[in-house]
Amino acid sequence: MEIIGRVSKGSKMDQIYLPKNRIGLTVGNYVVISPFAYGQLDKPKQKPYFYGIKSIEPVKLEIANKVMEIIDKLIDDYDNIIIAGSFLDNGFNFNDLDILILAEKEPENTLKKEIEKRIGMKSHLIFLNKSSLKKVLEIDPLWRLMLSRCISVKRLLPQPRKNIDYKYLDAQLIKSKILMDNSDALDGKEKYKLIRNVISIYLFLRDKKISELNVKKEIREKIGVEQEELINNMIDRRILIKYRDFYSKLEEEIIKNAAKQEKTN
Repeated sequence: MEIIGRVSKGSKMDQIYLPKNRIGLTVGNYVVISPFAYGQLDKPKQKPYFYGIKSIEPVKLEIANKVMEIIDKLIDDYDNIIIAGSFLDNGFNFNDLDILILAEKEPENTLKKEIEKRIGMKSHLIFLNKSSLKKVLEIDPLWRLMLSRCISVKRLLPQPRKNIDYKYLDAQLIKSKILMDNSDALDGKEKYKLIRNVISIYLFLRDKKISELNVKKEIREKIGVEQEELINNMIDRRILIKYRDFYSKLEEEIIKNAAKQEKTN
């Protein structure tokens, strides 16, 4: 691999900085440094932007870079490429690759097939334009959560001001009601996603930052279980009772405000 850097002036020794998230060149490796002149390569590769990610396995970074390279070659005009979801969790316990492509025009179906063929894993492609993304970020807490931890080709724009639509939030909350009636039929990951949905809505209404760290904290404080225990399905009846109580109070708040909002509109 090659990394293009710039020599920086230091107090005692000049230095070249390397990004912490990189493929190869681990600490302790010996490297050869040589002058670089633009024109030797077509263009220096752009480093992706990392949001809410402290570290990532080198093989995942290689996959992410490969996906971005494939899309860049197959799509002529796009605003951004964003990789998010469970792929970014520690370890390799994920089912597919969640890819958001911001573009005014959705490309042909061959893109998904080409990505899966080249990287050897399933992919979930979402296409939005900038206007649609802005609208969904205004009203949907889960979208805000998704973009709080991601890798993107270009820098993300600041998230827009919230627009609380209680009727919309009520519809999103109902999706998590299944946990109270069918908990035995769900595995730990499914239970976590349902509770994460409720907690994200709660944070959204309380004007708190929606992030993986805050979701984890609120699950512990409001439901009484650690995120890891929940994902591993290590919960008992007591936890489900606390969840039912928390859900019911949040549901009552949303329905009450939805009625008020509908009268004023």
